[in-house]
Amino acid sequence: GDEAEKAEELQAYAKTRDYPDSVLPNQIKVDMPNKCVLLPIGGNPVPFHISTIKAAVLTTPDSAMDAATLLRINFYTASMSLGKEASVNITKLVQKYAPYATFIRELTFRSIDGHNLTQAYRMILEMRKRFKQKEVQEQEEATLVKQDKLVRTKNERVPRLSDLTMRPVFAGRKTQGNLEAHQNGLRFISNRGETVEIIYSNIKHAIFQPCESEIMVLIHFHLKNPIMIGKKKQRNLQVFTEVIDASQAVDAGRRNMYDPEEMDDEQRERQLRRKLNDAFKEFCRKVEIVARKNGFSLEFDIPYRDLGFQGNPHKEMVYIMPTLNCLVNLTETPFFVVDLNDVDHVHFERVTFASKAFDIVLVNKDFTKPVWKIDMVPNNDKDSIQDWLTDMEISYTEGPMNLNWKSIMSTIAEDDRFYMNTEEDEVTEKEAGWSFLRLYGQDDDSDGQDSAEEDSDFDDRDDESGEESEESEEEFDEEESEESDFDADEELEEQGMDWEDMERQAIMDDKRKSRRGDDMDDGGGGGGGRNGKRKRTASSNGGRRSSQQRGQQRRRR
Repeated sequence: GDEAEKAEELQAYAKTRDYPDSVLPNQIKVDMPNKCVLLPIGGNPVPFHISTIKAAVLTTPDSAMDAATLLRINFYTASMSLGKEASVNITKLVQKYAPYATFIRELTFRSIDGHNLTQAYRMILEMRKRFKQKEVQEQEEATLVKQDKLVRTKNERVPRLSDLTMRPVFAGRKTQGNLEAHQNGLRFISNRGETVEIIYSNIKHAIFQPCESEIMVLIHFHLKNPIMIGKKKQRNLQVFTEVIDASQAVDAGRRNMYDPEEMDDEQRERQLRRKLNDAFKEFCRKVEIVARKNGFSLEFDIPYRDLGFQGNPHKEMVYIMPTLNCLVNLTETPFFVVDLNDVDHVHFERVTFASKAFDIVLVNKDFTKPVWKIDMVPNNDKDSIQDWLTDMEISYTEGPMNLNWKSIMSTIAEDDRFYMNTEEDEVTEKEAGWSFLRLYGQDDDSDGQDSAEEDSDFDDRDDESGEESEESEEEFDEEESEESDFDADEELEEQGMDWEDMERQAIMDDKRKSRRGDDMDDGGGGGGGRNGKRKRTASSNGGRRSSQQRGQQRRRR
């Protein structure tokens, strides 16, 4: 009821004499200035506001038998769905008059000469397009925060950068002009006279990116509240100068590294880079002085190129670099700017040994807003990114799979005890905060720790058993050596021989046994052969024993 009362009544003409002069009977007339279409009904022109027209369909003749052209115009009615294209005001009017008013659903016009109907059809479509664009622009401007009026500097020299290109552009055309710093803000003036004012108090982050590996040197402004540029709201505005033409054709077939012209071009390019970097840096310094002089706090950040990494935040691979307060990519459009103060947690997805890249998800502190995501980050950059997050005191987790963040964020937003480790009964334990994201890793870690403890226990038992076996082996060796020493001493004491006597006795025994073996071989006989074999075995054992005794005697000496 309240919305219906706020509906604005449509009135194209106050009286009939306000109709256009060129209106003819039984002819469709499109009045662009008044946003109205006059349709003949019963020979009389009846005005219809363009916002009441839902669609227009033109049917041309298919054959010579049917040479007429048909134009059908559909209107918004209460008996049918209005759709998303219906304006807010027409929706309120339909709801207001639906209980008692009679609606016209459609009108069809037929003409043998289709020129007038075709022209009317095209004008109706163009007028609907313009009306829709203006309505969207008004809706966007209604949500804008009112900015202060720019106070221009009059009695002092104004810091100025010339021959700049601005992004985003006005109306799809390349926008070039100059940037000036005044008392309470900056002003960009294009060569066609278009102006954009940036108030110091509305600047959230100002970034100066020198030209090192890129083809441009730029100054970027990330705003607290969006401003209108052309017909759209924008929160990011950038001015830059290209060091070399981005579409410059390089004929590599005719040049080489020793070509004097090529070397001169490279030298001139390095000098131009240095000159532009110094000019932009000096302008940033002057802007900071002007802002500080007028009571504003404005500092320009410079990206840390050494901490940068490749990633895909939108639809293409770009080089993303952190600054003191942001994570940015300013070279390619659309711009990627994430305020680190708005990041609550960072999660690494698809972290496995098999994959060559992983994804980064940056969770907003406002759980009702969507997360930022950077895809296809090389695995080689993971350690440096995590070290940087640790320095910035931002928590992070990692997992092997992609998560449904829309459902996760909706669940978290409804949980009042998200950062607490107990449920509402304050007894049942649960994971506190973002710990649930690393449950997979914790299970693996616990299993690994248990297995490591079991392995360590097993190793300890192995060590103990090894030590016991070593001790037993040492005891066995000592006993064996004592027994062998004891046996050798007893034999020596029983025989009462020294080394020379033992050597002499052994030689005599060998000769005696060899003679005995020769006699047995000459005598023959199976039994004698077996006895001879046993005797030779005994003599050989005696020889080995005598050699063992000689070796033990040497060790004792």
